[in-house]
Amino acid sequence: MSAPLPSPSPRPLQEHCERLLASDIRALRKARGLTLAEIGLKLGRSVGWVSQVERGLSMPSISDLRAFAELFGVPVSLFFSHDVPSESERGVVVRAGSRRTLGTSESGLVEELLSPDLGGSFEMLRSVFAPGAELKTEARRPTEEAGYVASGIFEIEISGVWHRLGEGDSFRFEGKPFRWRNPGNEPAIVIWVVSPPVY
Repeated sequence: MSAPLPSPSPRPLQEHCERLLASDIRALRKARGLTLAEIGLKLGRSVGWVSQVERGLSMPSISDLRAFAELFGVPVSLFFSHDVPSESERGVVVRAGSRRTLGTSESGLVEELLSPDLGGSFEMLRSVFAPGAELKTEARRPTEEAGYVASGIFEIEISGVWHRLGEGDSFRFEGKPFRWRNPGNEPAIVIWVVSPPVY
């Protein structure tokens, strides 16, 4: 009878999570057009410290992560849950039960990050819009965005023009003001792609 295989050391997993966190923070900073000096000034930290965080040499505290989240306008939960069941899947595969969830049901929009991290040139999200949910204030960001309606009824206003979309419909726009709403009685599920990543 063969001896049991030794358990993998937790250190490589921790180092991987630290690298992902570093790349996420760097991607968010670049997507917002901010310099290391601007981040340091806004957080009351040195440029060297911010640089070390982005290179995975310094691990920010929970309060630091809250400050980063507030600065970037993202939920602090984005910086957690980098769990991957298999070494070969890290940075490549996201299992259904391991997605990072953003947003709350109270807000009417819950998004799950389908991309392994924010380090690439785009991010992919599974967005679930509750019945009656809407974005009342127009949003605009320096991104190219596309979406595919997987289920439900979804309405999106792009540059002042409303479009009513159903299951199987899709859309794309770049740098234009937009709003959305779910006029139906069922959740609307949209697979949303954003380039560069904003969360």
